Amino acid sequence: MTPPGTMLPAETFGWAVAARPLSGQTVSGDLHVVLPFPAGLLVAAIDGLGHGPEAAVAARAAAAVLEHCAGQPVDEAMRRCHEALRRTRGAALSLASLDLAGGTLAWLGVGNVDGALFRANRIANPVKESLLQRGGVVGFQLPTLRATVHDLSPGDTLVLATDGIGSRFAEETVTERGLQEAAETILARHGKPTDDALVLVVRYMGFRQ
Repeated sequence: MTPPGTMLPAETFGWAVAARPLSGQTVSGDLHVVLPFPAGLLVAAIDGLGHGPEAAVAARAAAAVLEHCAGQPVDEAMRRCHEALRRTRGAALSLASLDLAGGTLAWLGVGNVDGALFRANRIANPVKESLLQRGGVVGFQLPTLRATVHDLSPGDTLVLATDGIGSRFAEETVTERGLQEAAETILARHGKPTDDALVLVVRYMGFRQ
């Protein structure tokens, strides 16, 4: 996995993460995944139900499956995680696959892991896309899976946030901030004291031959 805050091959993407466990816990049930593949990048934010060691087990089980899903459609990756998590307490999970050549993002969410795509072009309409969160629990009950696809432009910034982050994070201006600064600012301003919290920030730099 590429270290946070760095650029992936051909400087197509950069990313950063900020996270913390619930106060008093030694492990977090929130986990991120960032996996480059030849045609793009697979990213995910995973929230194991509840908190503590059992939540962490569920999140790690999903992450282990996703290690083998880079390049697959996000609905298929979600189904594979669902099968792997049946013997865990389950998780909320949001996935996004960013395509280099096509300049598109396909994303899908089950449960309460929020997502927002902030446009670098401030006169774009809309200037922000929001992830449709479908009800369900990965490992227990899946809704109908249907990915949404958006075009990407250089500078567009994706944010995935577990429910330990308040929904007003989407009011932040992130495209003009550095990646780590954006992630840490969202965590500091919108992190809840009652849950694990994680925010993943990914920026599309544009496809370069």
